[in-house]
Amino acid sequence: MKVATTFACAATVMASVEEDQKNRPVTKVINLLKDMVKQLEKEAEEDEEVYNKLSCWCTNNDKEKTKDIADAEDRINNLISTIEEKTATSSRLNTEISNLEQEVSKNQAALDKATSIRKKELADFNEDEKDMLQSISALKSALVVLGKHNGAAMVSVQSVLKQALAGHNDILADMSSPKKDVVTSFLQLSQPAHFQSYAPQSGQIFGILEEMKEQFEHNLEKAQTNEMSAKESYAQLKSSKEEEIAAANEAVASKEEDLADANEATVNAQSDLEDTQNALAADTAFLKDLEERCASFEKEFEERAKTRTDEIAAVGEAMSILNSPEAFDLFGKTTTQTSMETQKKGFLQLGSVSARSRDARNKAQASLMQVAKSSRDPRLAFLATKVQTADLSEAIEAIEKMIAELDQQNKDEIKKRDWCRDELNENDKQTALADQEKGFLETKIDELTSQIKTLTADIEDAQNTIKEVKIQVTRAGEDRNGENNEFQQTVADQRATQTILKKVVDRLNQFYEKKEALLQAGGRQDPTPGADAPPPPPGFKEYKKKEGGNKVMSMIEDIIAESQRLENEAVQAENDAQAAYEDFVKSSNKQVAALQQEISDKTATRADAKQEKTQAEQDLKGTNGELKKLTEYRAELHGECDFVMDNFEIRQSMRTEEINGLKDAKAMLSGMR
Repeated sequence: MKVATTFACAATVMASVEEDQKNRPVTKVINLLKDMVKQLEKEAEEDEEVYNKLSCWCTNNDKEKTKDIADAEDRINNLISTIEEKTATSSRLNTEISNLEQEVSKNQAALDKATSIRKKELADFNEDEKDMLQSISALKSALVVLGKHNGAAMVSVQSVLKQALAGHNDILADMSSPKKDVVTSFLQLSQPAHFQSYAPQSGQIFGILEEMKEQFEHNLEKAQTNEMSAKESYAQLKSSKEEEIAAANEAVASKEEDLADANEATVNAQSDLEDTQNALAADTAFLKDLEERCASFEKEFEERAKTRTDEIAAVGEAMSILNSPEAFDLFGKTTTQTSMETQKKGFLQLGSVSARSRDARNKAQASLMQVAKSSRDPRLAFLATKVQTADLSEAIEAIEKMIAELDQQNKDEIKKRDWCRDELNENDKQTALADQEKGFLETKIDELTSQIKTLTADIEDAQNTIKEVKIQVTRAGEDRNGENNEFQQTVADQRATQTILKKVVDRLNQFYEKKEALLQAGGRQDPTPGADAPPPPPGFKEYKKKEGGNKVMSMIEDIIAESQRLENEAVQAENDAQAAYEDFVKSSNKQVAALQQEISDKTATRADAKQEKTQAEQDLKGTNGELKKLTEYRAELHGECDFVMDNFEIRQSMRTEEINGLKDAKAMLSGMR
């Protein structure tokens, strides 16, 4: 019954004390400070949320713009290289096209000139052939008429002879003086009676006309041979020039297409370059502004956090002062004396417990505030204020929760450090392998480029050699035709010479053989009969053959033999020259075939080398892309890991210090239970 009464009294007293405390002015101040702490905590959380968003925004934009700037710089360098390369290609192609067009123009001019000459030669040949055929036909008719010795017919012979000699003065000029005199005299006759008196000399005219007919036939054959040779030479020249012109036009068309592609690529690259430079300038300006704004955000957040931490510490210290035993005793004097006496008499033990509780809270708060100041962690400052204001169990629970968070942060940071080490080491390893592959590919590309350049030069040399060989074969054919024409002329001249000389020898042989027979017959005449007849007058002296005649015939026969020797030598030389020409053509054809095979082989090898180079360049591009990604990833790793690794020991130590401070505060508060 007494115990119940005592507890009832205690409850009444406690209620009275609490009501008293609520009504005290200082309690309102403390409550206001508590509200301030709550507001500061809310503002801190809001600032933390804003800071996290701004930090994420700054980090993401910094990475993106840094990457965009690096990509733009690489693209600008590539575009500049492309523009320079395509400009050089355009210049080279313009020069090559100009040279090819000049070559086409020269070849076309040469072909046109050759065609014009050929047309003139053909027209002249047709005219000469027609004239010679008419002359030959007329001479044949004249020879038939001349055989009849008809005076009237001789007039037509005279007309034919005049017509044959017209335009062929060279034939008359080549005649000997006696023959020329005979022809001239014949042409000067004007009356049929004169032709009757001229009959004894008609045999000479017949021979002259026969020789003229043979000469016309020889000239016709020679002209036809020359025409055939000229026709073949022109056909070869035309074919060669047309092939060269077609090849040059094809090359011009191909190079003009390449030039158009190069010019288009240059224009596109210049446009891309301008766009990329503008984008780079905009990204650079944005990144600069971003760095300034983010640095300002960072600085402002640090200043706000420091100010708020200091404010929270000041509020906490103020609350500690207001809740201290001295302040409690001092503020307690303002209560009624009766209430104090009642408290002192009935609840000495309760007052003692309350004093110990405030003392423990103050010590715990002081310990946490000290750690908060050294670590500059606003959460500890918030927790320090809760120690004074919150329920004891709630305060201990908050400390335990923060200890668990800090301990987990330590573990996470250790895990993060180990991951950073592994990733950086793996990045170094992959970068080294990529660098090695890049060096190998660059060396391979250089070797293939050199090989392609050498093969291209060899192919061009082979093509130039083929052109030169074909030109030499064409020239050799032209020279061979000229030599053959000269040979035909030489043989014809020698054979004509031999024919004429043989006629001379035959004519002289006829005379001297006949005279010898007459002389032998005259030497057997009987003496004049009649004894009484006067002696006969002196007879003829003995007729002897002129020794000069035999000498002339011997000389002519020597000339004939010399002419035959020259003819044989010309034939042998012609055969040798033809054989040498055929050997040269065969050798040239073999050389061209070998060069064409070489071009084919080297073209195939070059195509393989180009394909291999293209693949190597693609591989190098991929390797460079991989290296770029590795570099970017390494930069990201450093951005993510450098702070952790550089400050690992310090952060671990500071966090351990915070944990120890929290544990000390917890121990202080736990001792109050």
